Amino acid sequence: MGVADAAWQKARAYAADRRQGRSSITGADNAAIYDHPDVRLMLALMKARVEAARAICMATASAIDAARLGADPERARRREDFLVPIAKAWSTDMAVDVASMGVQVHGGMGFIEETGAAQYYRDARIAPIYEGTNGIQAADLVGRKLGSDGTAARELESDIKSFLSDSRLKAGFEMESQLLSDTLAAFSQATTHLLAQKTAWPLDVATAATTYLKLCGDLVGGWLLLKGALAAKAMIDAGDGDAAWLQDRIRLTRVYFAHVLPHAPAHLAAIRSGFGALEGLEIGVD
Repeated sequence: MGVADAAWQKARAYAADRRQGRSSITGADNAAIYDHPDVRLMLALMKARVEAARAICMATASAIDAARLGADPERARRREDFLVPIAKAWSTDMAVDVASMGVQVHGGMGFIEETGAAQYYRDARIAPIYEGTNGIQAADLVGRKLGSDGTAARELESDIKSFLSDSRLKAGFEMESQLLSDTLAAFSQATTHLLAQKTAWPLDVATAATTYLKLCGDLVGGWLLLKGALAAKAMIDAGDGDAAWLQDRIRLTRVYFAHVLPHAPAHLAAIRSGFGALEGLEIGVD
């Protein structure tokens, strides 16, 4: 997460300084590339995904504390166990993607060592291997952490459903609430499918592990970002805090929801596809 944030900061600074072409946002000639929609979208997605990873890591740390000191340590321990592989694997995959987008924002200069953009990509790329490989984290998630009854997953589902019942979401976050609800439904169906396949078709579960972890990370990241956006709106309404910064929190949440959560149905379809297409496949054999 730290490397990804550094990659975003460097890309943001470069986009504010580099000037090229006419901006379709401001109409100005010789505009900063930040004022080209494609570049601004990349930067917004980079930042939104970094903030989602930060929230997931903080939620994991909170669960660790609650498992030691909270009123319901067993439930907190299940939440900790479920979130740890997500915090590791989802965050490191995110960092690779974000650092890659940082190179893209720099354009050809991203491959020039003096800019430093490519160094962030190299630094991020090793993390999915250092963490025990993300495939192992995913296998741990669908194996030990999901368990035979999916208790931790169902508790997470219950908490998100409870959040979605908050009436304050109706004032400005209707679309985000629906997207989160749709993603939660995909997560619930994926969980049910994997639990049913554990005994009958374990290879299907192993094949789906990485995609299930990605779906979990997208869901938890969206849930936590929307919680933050709701709190930001309450502060703005109360005239408390830096309104411009708080508005940016809400805007970043909307970007994440518009560009990340709509992938949930595709993840569910991939999870359901199972091992079938791989069985008997001999890649490279004529």
